[in-house]
Amino acid sequence: MHTSEQENSKRRPINLTIRADLLKEAKDLKLNASKAAELGIANAVKTAREETWLAENKKALQAHNQRIDNEGTLLTPEWID
Repeated sequence: MHTSEQENSKRRPINLTIRADLLKEAKDLKLNASKAAELGIANAVKTAREETWLAENKKALQAHNQRIDNEGTLLTPEWID
């Protein structure tokens, strides 16, 4: 989620179940548990989207890599002799 989207998103209260020891440690460290949970969820969403994209594009990526193995790259970087 982009910063502007985060700022404009409405927040709403929800119920979460969190390990008691973890919540106590967060409170002891004066962490904002809601913000930490939000960041954790945002990270999990990002990871899930990346995994979904990779799974959906697996065949195309494999085909591309096979073409590179067979034919090489279209351009040779200047730093390669």
